[in-house]
Amino acid sequence: MIVTLTLNPSLDRTIEVGSLTRGAVIRAAAAHLDPGGKGVNVSRALLANRVRSCAVVPFGGDEGRQLVSLLSSEGIEMITVPVAGTTRSNVALAEPDGTVTKVNEPGTALSPAELDTIAEAVLGAASSADWVVASGSLPPEVPADVYARLCERFSEAGINVAVDTSGPALVAALSEAPALVKPNREELGEATGIVISSLGDAIKAAEKLRARGAGTVLASLGADGAILLQDDRIWHGQCPVAEPRSTVGAGDAMLAGFLAGGARGESALVEALAWATAAVGLPGSRMPSPHHINRDDVRVTGADPALPLRSGG
Repeated sequence: MIVTLTLNPSLDRTIEVGSLTRGAVIRAAAAHLDPGGKGVNVSRALLANRVRSCAVVPFGGDEGRQLVSLLSSEGIEMITVPVAGTTRSNVALAEPDGTVTKVNEPGTALSPAELDTIAEAVLGAASSADWVVASGSLPPEVPADVYARLCERFSEAGINVAVDTSGPALVAALSEAPALVKPNREELGEATGIVISSLGDAIKAAEKLRARGAGTVLASLGADGAILLQDDRIWHGQCPVAEPRSTVGAGDAMLAGFLAGGARGESALVEALAWATAAVGLPGSRMPSPHHINRDDVRVTGADPALPLRSGG
């Protein structure tokens, strides 16, 4: 089983538009309301592919109750932790070429007592788990080392920890040697100070994360696929997207696929890319089911450091 922790969950409304023009009245082509937050999306992707998962979800206010209702209607196994604040709402505007403009609320602060309750809920759920996924942005006023402290507690309990976050929270977590981190291209550059313009730059940045404590680095590179650094091996994988609709949740689908695929080597990278590519072809933050996933189009090779990355990838 895989336990996910989302400290800053959300209600995600995705609105499909023909084009985005600032200051104009825009008619929506379609709209979707989904439960959101990186860990929540990982659990949703796992459930869609019949992999057992339990989501630990703090919630508050009417939005929080709606979030829990949506998760319940999807059949998500979860432990809910009531908090004093109100769960945030996010809005994404998706254009036909796959460009997504997001407006994310900051979320609600969590007190030290609430953080302790959440951590205990994770430890209780993870007694028979293979992985704990700690992911997403931090709510306001939550210290940047919160994932590091949670990593320490979970690792002491013998649980593999995967961290998917950004900025100071990612850098701090490295000190507690998480088994896996999954940054994207922007997060790689931010955490290391390296400008990521080629595959070699991405590899150099990922190696720097490993030198700071990460066991395995799975880095998503947008249209350029993903790299996997594990043990003494480096793989680069790519998979074309026929009709992109929304990138929201694609990185979460990638992490879910990697863990579901055994979290080891080329076969897990194939699974990760197949799940992520399928997610990009779906509206909103919908997670792919088995009939959406095509592994045959995934190509995994040794990494060519000279390969330039596409701008905005």
